[in-house]
Amino acid sequence: MNIKDIVNRDLVNLTNCDQEPIHIPGSIQPHGFLLGVDLSTFCILFCSGNIHQFLGISHQQLLGKSLHDVFGPETERELKACTDHTDGRLKVLTVEIGGKMHELSVHAHAGCLIIESEPAIEHEKQDLFSLSKEFLSYMEESHTLRELCSLVANGIRNITGYDRVMIYHFDKDYNGEVIAESKREDLEGFLGLHYPHTDIPAQARELYIKNQLRIIADINYTPVPLYTIDDGQNRNLDLSYASLRSVSPIHIQYLQNMGVGATLTISLIHQKKLWGLVACHHYSPKYLSQEIRLAARLQGNFITSQIDVRQLNEEYEESKKLNNAAKRLISQKFETNRESFSRIIADPDLLALCNASGVSLLIDNHIYKSGITPQDEDIRQLASYLAVYTGNTQFHTDAIGRLLPESKGYADKTPGIHYVSLNSSSGNCIIWYKPETIAEVNWAGDPSKAIEKDKNGLSPRKSFELWKETLKCRSNPWLQPEIAVSSNFASVLLKHLGSVFLAEEEEKQRELARILSETNAELENINWISTHDLQEPLRKIQMMSSFILSEEEQEIPQDVYEKVLRMNKSAERMQVLVKDILKYTRLNYSPEALETIDLAALLEEVLAETGDSMLAADASLSISKLPEVKGVAFLLKQLFANLIYNSLKFAHNERRPQLSIGLVEKEDVPELPMDRKEEYHVIRYSDNGIGFEKTHNESVFNIFTRLHTTGEYHGSGIGLALCKKIMTTHKGFIKANGRPGEGVDFYMYFPKKKST
Repeated sequence: MNIKDIVNRDLVNLTNCDQEPIHIPGSIQPHGFLLGVDLSTFCILFCSGNIHQFLGISHQQLLGKSLHDVFGPETERELKACTDHTDGRLKVLTVEIGGKMHELSVHAHAGCLIIESEPAIEHEKQDLFSLSKEFLSYMEESHTLRELCSLVANGIRNITGYDRVMIYHFDKDYNGEVIAESKREDLEGFLGLHYPHTDIPAQARELYIKNQLRIIADINYTPVPLYTIDDGQNRNLDLSYASLRSVSPIHIQYLQNMGVGATLTISLIHQKKLWGLVACHHYSPKYLSQEIRLAARLQGNFITSQIDVRQLNEEYEESKKLNNAAKRLISQKFETNRESFSRIIADPDLLALCNASGVSLLIDNHIYKSGITPQDEDIRQLASYLAVYTGNTQFHTDAIGRLLPESKGYADKTPGIHYVSLNSSSGNCIIWYKPETIAEVNWAGDPSKAIEKDKNGLSPRKSFELWKETLKCRSNPWLQPEIAVSSNFASVLLKHLGSVFLAEEEEKQRELARILSETNAELENINWISTHDLQEPLRKIQMMSSFILSEEEQEIPQDVYEKVLRMNKSAERMQVLVKDILKYTRLNYSPEALETIDLAALLEEVLAETGDSMLAADASLSISKLPEVKGVAFLLKQLFANLIYNSLKFAHNERRPQLSIGLVEKEDVPELPMDRKEEYHVIRYSDNGIGFEKTHNESVFNIFTRLHTTGEYHGSGIGLALCKKIMTTHKGFIKANGRPGEGVDFYMYFPKKKST
């Protein structure tokens, strides 16, 4: 049996240090031993090389053995019951092995049951009642989150005895700040110092979320390798949740550079994110029992349980002030016109509701502004960029220059931007501005030198001396209450904007109605002129030309006679045109004028009126089943008469006109989807005239449209336009289907009577 260690010996360099596989080091710290057990067979697959120090048996003898061989039947049953303790859920057992007490931490992960054992230490157990009283005192003696953190730091130091305890909080970029500290009096203080995000790389932060308590009892320890049976599978063991997991050599060097001898780290998790750390430092080796670690962790958990409460308490007074400003602003009655925007922008409460120094309102490319703001053109460019960048939603930043380098002209004066879109398409928006606040940040060493390269290779920074950085082109951060209150007011402003636009639209409609009324009055005057001033001279022209034409032909020269005849016919056509225009413009009705009409009976009356023309053209009309419809009788007579006259006018010169009219069955109804065919009576009128191309199916209903010259066919071009208007008047419509050389089909859609 070939046994080998699984120590990860991959080199770490400047290009991959942020990807160091710290979860699979293949080694552990020496203050305990570790076993990795196959979850399917419960045979030992992995064993730390120091197990003989605790059990008096070598790893070579244990690998491949069962749990029973190591712990006996009773402990074996307890361990097998821990298979459901996954993803960081630990089961802690106190067992006797070889006459000595051991504390076992057990969890299942990645197909293995991982058993970590440390010697049990007798000490005075933490009194749960005393701990509860201590938590109550924290709540009574502190009001802010920082005050609470300071008390917890003292409490953890009292419990653990570490030389220094720090509460460390991350910003959005995972740079850390020491916000509370408890230390030996002779030590230099770290309170208020900042540490760059590179001190704790991304993969380390991920492990802090998984494994929320980490102890290094002696940073100068010698790692203990893990061994497994070499069966060619290239095995490793994921120690993400193991407390004995060996530490990255880069981190060890980092702690040595700080002069630290032992550490305890407790993760502070808030809303499933790493909010901060409790970092405990001792300047010599120090080991803690499981009970003391648990008591310290409870102190850390108390902080995270209070984060939301303390932040809400701190924000309450600020929120109250901002909401009062918003209430005063909203309570004012602004007129529904564009002048109201000038009043709103000038109101000081608009700045007060989010502690801004300036505000601009962009409405239809017009800018209203107050306080300290960029130039108008800069505002337009900023609004245009943010509309695209945010998808017409909202956005805030304390350093606009980082997002938009083109903003250099104003990023040093108003770097704080809170943008809210007021419409998804128009570009309207409101933007609040905060001025530059020059700040000085104290770093524990130069953050740009977090990782260095020397003659020995990669090394963490060696200097932790105070390094000051001056931050420019940044504003005070936007607080959550400021964002919430200003965003809520933007919603109110959006409604007001809609009211203004609606009022403007109503005014436009009133003006259009006035213009339409005046236009209709003018049209009535034109109608009056048509009936009097135009028709009277036409009658005189016809009368005089008829008189001349009635003289004996030999007394009038032939060319004069023909000219007078053309003049007479032109005057006659002009009279017909004027009458048709009058019919078209006067075509109107009120809903009360509708009555039930039997179309079959109405067609009989139409035939009586058009009979002479039908007889002269030797035409026939076939009438099949027709329904009753709601309509105006004289208009419907005109509708069918116009269709008949149109057919006679455009009859084919090689065949007699044959006309037909009847109800179309539902399955044959064109132009409508199936679910709407029940809504209409559809009447088809057909002839066998000259027809027209299908491209003219729509245009034949346009007024004055003529498909032929007046020399070929007489008419005003109004007849079919009248038919369309009559159908529209009856809440229906008419369609044409031309058949060149064969005729035309007209389909009339009459709404069916609603049942009562």
